[in-house]
Amino acid sequence: MATDTAKISQLKSAVANLSQISESEKTGFVNLVSRYLSGEAQQVEWSKIQTPTDEVVVPYDTLAPTPEDPDETKKLLDKLVVLKLNGGLGTTMGCTGPKSVIEVRNGLTFLDLIVIQIENLNKKYGCSVPLLLMNSFNTHDDTQKIIEKYSNSNIEIHTFNQSQYPRLVVDDFVPLPSKGHTDKDGWYGMKGCFNLIEEKKKSVNLR
Repeated sequence: MATDTAKISQLKSAVANLSQISESEKTGFVNLVSRYLSGEAQQVEWSKIQTPTDEVVVPYDTLAPTPEDPDETKKLLDKLVVLKLNGGLGTTMGCTGPKSVIEVRNGLTFLDLIVIQIENLNKKYGCSVPLLLMNSFNTHDDTQKIIEKYSNSNIEIHTFNQSQYPRLVVDDFVPLPSKGHTDKDGWYGMKGCFNLIEEKKKSVNLR
């Protein structure tokens, strides 16, 4: 226990000096590591994962039909917000930017098709369904430039970043950025796990 306490104390001191993240992110990261060291954080037991039942994921054909009155449909759409995860890079598919800009059909990208779909809804029903893109530090700058092409469309596009956490070195539980690795390799986007990095830079995901 003393060793774990010392690790957390050292971690808090190191994280406090990381100017790249907010105070809430620092607190969240330290709490996550503390849970891992205490044994509270458990790895996923994949053998217990089961297919969701119809009570959890409602079959599409059992949903109530769209109201015949366009005004009623508009009232429903006025409550709708479309959120897309946009934090991953498409490097494994030959793309140097966000996966959403990969061309998929007739010169259109994933993001183009999403925007067109929402635009059609807005035009047909006179509503204003917004699109929210959750970026990561890897995709934020590129996405800000990409969405400029939609500035004249009838859709509001908003972006925000998922939390950014530092990678840890296994040997001493010191954040990699605190060891001088200030580039993007020293960080990862928070998606429910944190990374421990061995000196040979081998990543291990812990949930």
